[in-house]
Amino acid sequence: MRKSHPKTAQAAARAAALAAGTALIALMAGGQALAQTAPDSAIDDLQEIVVTGSRIKQANLTTASPLTVVGQQELQYQGTTNIENALNRLPQVTADSNENGSNGSDGTARVNLRNLGSNRNLVLIDGQRMLPVEMNDLNFIPTAMVDRVDVVSGGASAVYGSDAVSGVVNFILRKNLDGVRADMQYTIAQHDNGNTALRSLSQAKGFTTAPSEVWDGIKKNISVAAGKNFDNNKGNVTLFAGYQYSMPVTQNKRDYSNCDLNLATADTFTCGGSSNNAYGLFYLLSGPNANSRLVNSKDGTKTWVPYDSSYAYNYTPTNYIQRSDKRENAGLQAHYEFAKEIEAYGSFMYMNDHSFSQVAPSALFQGTTFNINCNNPLMSSAQASTLCGTAAGTSTDAQSFIGYRLAGPGSQPRRDDLRHIDYRGTFGLRGEVWDGWNYDANFLYSKTIVNETYLNNVDNTKAQRALEVVNVNGVPTCKSVIDGTDPTCVPINVFQYNGISTAGYNYLYSPSHTHDAETEKVASLSLTGDLGQYGVKSPWANKGAALALGFEHREETLNFTADAVAQAGGTLPSSGAISVNEGYMELQVPLVQDKPLVQELLFNTGYRYSKYDYLDSGVSTYKFELQYAPVTDIRFRGSYNRAVRAASISELFAPQTVGNVSAQDPCSGSSPTASLAQCALTGVSAAQYGKIAECPTDLCSAQGGGNSALKPETADTFTAGVVLTPTFLPNFSATLDYYNITVDGYIAGVDAQTAINQCATTGSSYFCGLFHRDPKSGVLFGTDGYIKSTNQNTGFLKTSGVDVDLSYKLELEDLVNHNWGSLDFNLNGTVLLTSETEQLPGLGTYDCTGLFGPTCGQPSPRWRHQFRTTWSSPWVPATVSVNWRFIGPTTLSSNTANAFLTSDYVGINSRLPSYSYFDVAMTYKMTDYLSLRAGVNNILDRDPPAIASGLLSSFGNGNTYPGVYDPLGRVIFVGATVEF
Repeated sequence: MRKSHPKTAQAAARAAALAAGTALIALMAGGQALAQTAPDSAIDDLQEIVVTGSRIKQANLTTASPLTVVGQQELQYQGTTNIENALNRLPQVTADSNENGSNGSDGTARVNLRNLGSNRNLVLIDGQRMLPVEMNDLNFIPTAMVDRVDVVSGGASAVYGSDAVSGVVNFILRKNLDGVRADMQYTIAQHDNGNTALRSLSQAKGFTTAPSEVWDGIKKNISVAAGKNFDNNKGNVTLFAGYQYSMPVTQNKRDYSNCDLNLATADTFTCGGSSNNAYGLFYLLSGPNANSRLVNSKDGTKTWVPYDSSYAYNYTPTNYIQRSDKRENAGLQAHYEFAKEIEAYGSFMYMNDHSFSQVAPSALFQGTTFNINCNNPLMSSAQASTLCGTAAGTSTDAQSFIGYRLAGPGSQPRRDDLRHIDYRGTFGLRGEVWDGWNYDANFLYSKTIVNETYLNNVDNTKAQRALEVVNVNGVPTCKSVIDGTDPTCVPINVFQYNGISTAGYNYLYSPSHTHDAETEKVASLSLTGDLGQYGVKSPWANKGAALALGFEHREETLNFTADAVAQAGGTLPSSGAISVNEGYMELQVPLVQDKPLVQELLFNTGYRYSKYDYLDSGVSTYKFELQYAPVTDIRFRGSYNRAVRAASISELFAPQTVGNVSAQDPCSGSSPTASLAQCALTGVSAAQYGKIAECPTDLCSAQGGGNSALKPETADTFTAGVVLTPTFLPNFSATLDYYNITVDGYIAGVDAQTAINQCATTGSSYFCGLFHRDPKSGVLFGTDGYIKSTNQNTGFLKTSGVDVDLSYKLELEDLVNHNWGSLDFNLNGTVLLTSETEQLPGLGTYDCTGLFGPTCGQPSPRWRHQFRTTWSSPWVPATVSVNWRFIGPTTLSSNTANAFLTSDYVGINSRLPSYSYFDVAMTYKMTDYLSLRAGVNNILDRDPPAIASGLLSSFGNGNTYPGVYDPLGRVIFVGATVEF
């Protein structure tokens, strides 16, 4: 999955492969194309090109770091509509923000190389930054305009900047289009729901089961591009536009997500849910029955009874497992060569993306302390006595958490209206300033605007007013109406099932609005030259040294605003600006060429100096690379990169806010799992012990946000590999690459579950000091109880592994020389050796290799691969391609003995089995103008693994990890391309 067939690679690589007589580019499983090595002596006369990962023009596609190229044909084989789906199939990539996230999604799509975080890889378009780094969104890329995607999965900070710790993703767009190209595709998912075990869980709770068969998840795409060469091909103008619409899929349409999977025992599931339920829960915080958890009777009377799990609310049915999305892309590219010394070029790109995420109806959520006056006429006398004791019937206020889901008549799911508008424009001049020297002066401006409106959510300020109710001439009336502070207030009856009126719903709902605008300006100047013409050349080499020099100035701004409703909910405004001046150089020297046992020995080095305005001193990044080919059949390569990544603008200036995290408080419940002594270290008093409410739905709170005192993190990347292109086996190539990346002082917040586990098991003063319990109730949820998880410089991240790539093209001829076409076999896999984290210096480490779970997050299998086999017909212009995607098994991290991971043993999810998905696609060029394609992904319709919701972490949704496993089942697509 990492090499590319000549048909999917760029023209220069194709020419190089033909001239060299070797398989330089092999179509890899998953449609990647990895440009590899070829003898320089065979291709010296080819036009030089710039390889992603280097600023120096080269005649071949040799790189010292592993380079994966995903070609346009592979995107068509996959039926790609969202580019992140194709990238997430690469073994080098861990799924990040994607179309299958709902609750908490920001509507973007991102790429995460080597599982080091999407903020540690750089995304480029034609070698220039895509968007402001904090708002990089792969949705911005018009898929039909992509010629190929270069993925450098090794450090490239010295070449491109500090963001490129784990590598670079460079989208190369189509150029010099002369004509019109229109592309259309229709996609639909089909799934058979037949998991009897999961269906029986829903039936046991009286829930409606998922339909036995579904057809949904429809996507429609259309794009048009028109270009014209003019003035003897000196210039070109290309315009393009695209439209995509994705229909939403709710979780009640699949067996695995139809209900919230909880653990009944360590070895069994049950359909659970949220204690913020439709009947109305009360956790009394004052009065004679303080710390009692009561719930309104199911018969609709104003009677409180003890709460049990039968009252839990199944919040999953209305949640999205695929968001709705409507996207418009447009842009233009142009260039004109006035003379070889000066060529003007520029581009403009625009995206308007409108996505909705949807989750269960809102509630008066536990965690907010509500005051209820003891003479509230909507309470029964028995409820008033339970709540207030002898103060019942007086104006005294009592305190309680309330978990009342607005799920009755008039209920609406919460909807997050996410509108992204992105602009990007570039203008530059380039040319040959004198013989052997080329310059490129460029200015880039990009801006992202995100307008977010959260709909159908309870406004706690209004809820408090609606709970303070008195009798006025026999009519329950809000105190705020009487005193004039809120004449629109509507009393709410939370003291019985379905007690809140439609008018009450409408009053409680208050939309909140936020606006985020970020800009990036980049001015750059580069100069590349051939030093060989001045005699700067090794005496043992045919070619001289090559040099690249450059300067870059970058400015970024952030301006985030929130309305009063959002601020009342804990979302605060923020703003900031940073700028950096950078100078860089890169030098490449052929040391030995065309000598016995040294077909080529090539050295490359680079250095970048960066001065950020908020740092007292500058930072340096550098690299050293070496390639050695004893003969044309084999090439060894290795590199070392030192990166220094400064904090991003968001990591510095984001407001500190409280949000949900998957965790559970060991000091909660009537029988806490942690001792009184342990809990005391977290701020629990002896009086509170055994009386603290549990985090609802296994969601506690954590406080995240920026820190202006952050220092840069440093990273070291080592790679070593071998490339085989044996002449005795034509059309075969293989690569084996080892990588080792360590990020020291990495910027992050301490994982909430880790802090909880460490405090409970070790009594560490540091981890216990991260607890901020609600002063009134001691809970770890709501706005006043949380784990402190703001950004700081922490310990280290370390990952290592081996990438394996094999490619072979077999010509099918029988003994009488009948041509039966050809078969391309292409394998791309990765062995993960380590995925280690030290959260704080000196406090120990944990390794998530082969694990998944609350702390380790998404599955990190030891082995992943894609294996594509493509048959090309000799009779008609058609291909048939089959792809095998393999995800190795993983085990639950909390079942391990590591003190940072261990928790209560879980048997039913102790191991996720290996997963194999099979895809098939066909292409047919019907005429010179019309090409057709069709395919089925996950042809066997395999379900994703069902995982208890409390064991999920980042990017988990619907009881599974939809970015790792196929969430919708069998996906069918048909498409057509018209060119004239």
